[in-house]
Amino acid sequence: MEDKKILILNKQQIQQKIDRIAYQILEDNFEEKELIIAGMLPRGGFLAARLKKVLDKIAPFKTTLLTLDLDRLSTSLNAKVDFDIQICNNKVVILVDDVLNSGKSLAYGFGVFLDVPLKKMRTVVLVDRNHKNFPINTDYSGMALSTIIKEHIDVVLSETGEEDAVYLK
Repeated sequence: MEDKKILILNKQQIQQKIDRIAYQILEDNFEEKELIIAGMLPRGGFLAARLKKVLDKIAPFKTTLLTLDLDRLSTSLNAKVDFDIQICNNKVVILVDDVLNSGKSLAYGFGVFLDVPLKKMRTVVLVDRNHKNFPINTDYSGMALSTIIKEHIDVVLSETGEEDAVYLK
């Protein structure tokens, strides 16, 4: 059987979604002095870096980019971070991932910050599939897409942005 891919978002549409999300983040945090943008590797990290780039152009506040490397297949929280978690004390943290499916990855992402007194935490995903097993909601999403469980969302993001696309398979 042929593996059919349907293009959901092209490179330009992805950038439009990122720009819109960046403006929403700015509107919700215009009084802040600094935002922490935590990207969940790999594609959430690329998306977070692009959000930071847009926010650095439009926002008066400082943005700090962090990355989380989670073992998404583990039955317990197993995360590597590239920063001292205490730099997030009393700051706004924006947790970024590419797709929200069951909510497990974002729940693990929250777990990294549980022992830190945050001002607030918000979530960003490019695509929300609406198949949550965990009580996770996104604050900012590029698009919500109702799919069947057997379908797969394939987000292709690179550091350079040359091959950006989102496919339904």
